[in-house]
Amino acid sequence: MKIDFYKYQGAGNDFVIIDNRTGIFPKDNYELIRSYCDRKFGIGADGLMLLEGSTEADFNMVYYNADGRPGSMCGNGGRCIVAFAKSLGLFDKSTSFIALGEKYNASINEEQVSLNMLDVENIEIYPDHVFLDTGSPHHVTFTENLPIFDVVGHGRKIRYGAPYFETGTNVNFVEKVNENTFSVRTYERGVENETLSCGTGVTAVALASFHLDKTSEKEINIETQGGKLKIEFEKENNTYKNIILTGPATFVFKGTIELSS
Repeated sequence: MKIDFYKYQGAGNDFVIIDNRTGIFPKDNYELIRSYCDRKFGIGADGLMLLEGSTEADFNMVYYNADGRPGSMCGNGGRCIVAFAKSLGLFDKSTSFIALGEKYNASINEEQVSLNMLDVENIEIYPDHVFLDTGSPHHVTFTENLPIFDVVGHGRKIRYGAPYFETGTNVNFVEKVNENTFSVRTYERGVENETLSCGTGVTAVALASFHLDKTSEKEINIETQGGKLKIEFEKENNTYKNIILTGPATFVFKGTIELSS
């Protein structure tokens, strides 16, 4: 059996998206999903998403990492699936969807998609890094000379090291550009490599930067290798709320693929 797929990218973070409202996709065939994400022998992507029906919102988002396994929340993926849902006529300017049991709100203005992220209450501060969960776990380290930094080498050691081990974490390396701009490079678990951008990662970086008094701004620009993203937020007591991730979400191409490996 053949099925249509759609390739989208958000600031260089690319995804295979499939309309699975009919429920025909073999969701537990992780090897098949991994093969679709393979850049040498498949379509090539940082992850695969299924758009499914929902009784609680406009649609449901099911996300898989490039290794074929179910993943945690993906910010850029969320923005891309919103753009895809818009192309299907599921909404006009604003929408809501379910991902991992949580409801997310989003809006779209041409290719710019704004996604409301979950509130963040706990930020753990350590001597050489910060850890927080923005829908996915993130280790944030500030460094210098980011363009020549060995992101993969250092990221892999941290991702598999204590206290994360097999569960792992995403690892972000950050350099301040100016008062409201930071440059970020991210090693993503599940992809097991550097990606051109990471939505939950840049969100984590923006909150960590504010929390560490590296900026007093609550609208922060992030420069990634794949493009520019913006994070806005409010802080109420010790909780970060109304966190909005904004950036481009672009259709790349459509194709057809066999549902057998």
